[in-house]
Parts: sequence; C-alpha cells; structure tokens
Amino acid sequence: MVKRQAPVKKNETLILSIEDLTAEGSGVGKVDGYPIFIPYALPGEKVDIKVLKVNRNFSYGKLLAIHKPSTHRTDAPCPVFLRCGGCQLQHMSYDLQLEMKQNQVRNVMKKIAHLPDVPVHLTKGMADPWRYRNKVQVPVGEQDGQLITGFYQSRSHHIIDYKDNCLITEKDNDALVAKVREIANQFELTAYDEAEHRGILRHIMVRRAKVTKEAMIVLITRSKKLPQKDKLIEALVTALPNVKSIVQNINPKRTNVIFGDETNVLWGSEYIFDEINGLKFGISARSFYQVNPLQTEVLYEQALAYADIQEDDVVIDAYCGIGTISLFLAQKAKKVYGVEIVPEAIADAKKNAELNGMDNVEFVVGSAEKVMPQWTKEGLKPSVIVVDPPRKGCDEALLQAMLSMKPKRIVYVSCNPATLARDLRILEDGGYKTKEVQPVDMFPQTTHVECVVLMSRVEK
Repeated sequence: MVKRQAPVKKNETLILSIEDLTAEGSGVGKVDGYPIFIPYALPGEKVDIKVLKVNRNFSYGKLLAIHKPSTHRTDAPCPVFLRCGGCQLQHMSYDLQLEMKQNQVRNVMKKIAHLPDVPVHLTKGMADPWRYRNKVQVPVGEQDGQLITGFYQSRSHHIIDYKDNCLITEKDNDALVAKVREIANQFELTAYDEAEHRGILRHIMVRRAKVTKEAMIVLITRSKKLPQKDKLIEALVTALPNVKSIVQNINPKRTNVIFGDETNVLWGSEYIFDEINGLKFGISARSFYQVNPLQTEVLYEQALAYADIQEDDVVIDAYCGIGTISLFLAQKAKKVYGVEIVPEAIADAKKNAELNGMDNVEFVVGSAEKVMPQWTKEGLKPSVIVVDPPRKGCDEALLQAMLSMKPKRIVYVSCNPATLARDLRILEDGGYKTKEVQPVDMFPQTTHVECVVLMSRVEK
C-alpha cells in the first residue's frame, strides 16, 4: 500500500481560503482536500499562511496576513490575548462563538454517537459574555525580585502577567489577587520554582459569592511553613473586609496538579455562602462550584426542565458534588439520592441540605458504579437519573448500572462533548433514545461548552 504524501511542505507559504473551524477554534483551509489548521483564521477569509508542521493526514500553519477579514472578526480587547492561554476566541464575534460550539456538538453527535438526526439547539449564551468568573486560581512566579501572577502561556508554563485585568474574571476577584500578591511581597514570600522544587507560594486562589459578596482566599504552598504567618493574616484581614475565609492548602509534590491533600483554615470560616435561585450553598476551598453564576442558573434550569420531576418521582444524582443539582431536584421530587466519591464533597452536600431544610435527600460517599448496583439490590428504582461527570465522562460500569435501573428518563450534563457522545452511544444501544441536546456557554471567549441532554427509555 502506497502511503499518501502530504501536498505541502514544512515552511512553505501558501494562500488559503478558510472553510471551517475546528473544535479548538482554528480555521481550516484545504489543499487538494488535505486540511491545514490555522489558529486565529476565520471561515470566509483568504489568508497567507506558513506551514509549521506536516503530518500525513493534516498539517498546522501560522497566520501571516489576511486579504479580507471576516465580518465575524473582532479586535480582541485583551492586550495579552495572543500570548495568554486563558482564552482562545476573543478574535471572533460572540455569535460565531455560539455557532461554533453548536457545530462542535453536532459533529460529535454525528461522528462519535452516530446520531446525525438528534436536534442540537443553538447554544444558550450570555447577554454580556465578559467578567463572569467568580473564581480564579493563578500560578505565582517571580520577576525582578517581585512576585507576579497570571495565566500560563498556551502550551507552556511561562506565566503571562495580565496586569490584574483579566476580562473574563470579575473585577473584584482581580483586585483580590492583586492585594494578596502585594501583601505577599511585603512579607517576602517566595514563589515556587517548579524546576528547582523550592520556594513557598505556588498558586493564589480567590472565589467570591455572587449574591452574598463573601470572599475566600486560598494560598497554595509547597510547605506548611508560612513566614510571619500571623502578621500576614492580619494584613490580609485588615486590607480585605469582604474576605470571610483565609485557607492554606499544602502541596509538597512535584506535580502540575494545583491542590495538595492537606487543607487548613488560617482565619475565619471554612465556608463562604452563596445562593442560586433561592437555594443556599456553603462553599469550601476544595468544593466544585460552577464558576459562571448567571449561566449556572441557565444550565440547572435546563436540567430541571428535561428531568420533568413529578412529586412521586425518585431521583438519583450521580457525581452529585456538593449537592447543587440534587437540592434543585429535591424541591420537586419525592426523594433524591446523591452519590459522590469525594468524602469532603458529600460532607458539604449534607450541610447544604441541612442549610436549606431539606430532609428528602440522601447523600452517600462512594463511586457511583459501585453504589448504584447496591441500591438496585436494595430495591431502589429511580424514575429519573441525572448524571454530571468530569471531563472523562462516565465509567462504563456506571452506564451499565444506569441501564439496569431502567429509569424513565436520563438527564446527562456534560462538560466534554466527545465523551458525552461516546456515552450516549452506549446508552442508546442499551435501550434509550436521545431526544435533544442543549449546549450552554458556561465559558465565553474559550472553546469549552457544556451540554444538557434528555434521554427517554424506549419501551420494547
């Protein structure tokens, strides 16, 4: 068999017409049907490019010049957009971002789930797609003897200092990071050096509640020792009156993982409190809590609409986290069971149920793929299952457990369209029909998209 030769060579310059976008937001041009991916190029544009890397089936190019800009091309308002890895889509209109994300979901429904006819609705976006993040965690470095904070440059660990003006982060969080860094400089905290595995301060995390305005500061350090700890805390508390919690997380490992295993409250409460649609939630340093509060309401309202809970329904919330979706379900259901493998999350979930006076919800620590078969043996027969897994999707044992329980409806909330599509194929083969998919833009200016999917059991 003769191997296909790429029709382009490395370092070759070409004029290309851009036809499409990849899931990562790169433009796609073709030479004799052979695709070339060009970051920052947009459909409809004719561009000059330089070929950077050649593979047998595709190549990558660099955008050199644009002959005629797309009507969807915008001037990125962030001065470090082209260097920072935090955002990828500021060069395109928000309408095109929403359309791109819808097409991304359609493509995986067709190619991975083999469901080309399933309705994929237009992505639900924001009226103002800026300044939405209520949590920011930034690496700490040193420059000219001073601490700097920022985001990593794309595909590197080089910190880009965004000058405390990240346009997708709430302004108050930018100000919190700046003040923490300033005070850390005063007390001569050293930045962690990952090459040498020395220094103290690895990351600064701040999170701020949308409704209550309470704020939390988390200092992620290499060692438990904090120089002048008491004076440092006093300075932070004096300078930041809205801060209700100051926490230290210790991560002594050589790793890219941000958090370590040990977390200690240095001052104030273990929790800050927030509200979503009238429900109250306590949020600890390690809690998973959606970072876009306005779109969280959109996401959860869609999940609830698809779940269509009736007063006699029994519901399982797999990967329940701190119980956010569980408590919304419990407002209507007869009983809700939540399962989550992280013990701290279940402790938070139980506190949140108590905080809202809900006694029709039960939370269990364990892996859903092990707990749910046990529930089946005990006679639990849910009418609805809601699942909101991490990016890797559902474990196949969990999918089989869901199928064996035979709920009337499955509502799948996903942050990764590819693993979602893979799991939908398994559930379809097991007797469920995918009714519709609603993408939700939780992270404007980035390539990420969340989806809510409704599946119904097919009676044979």
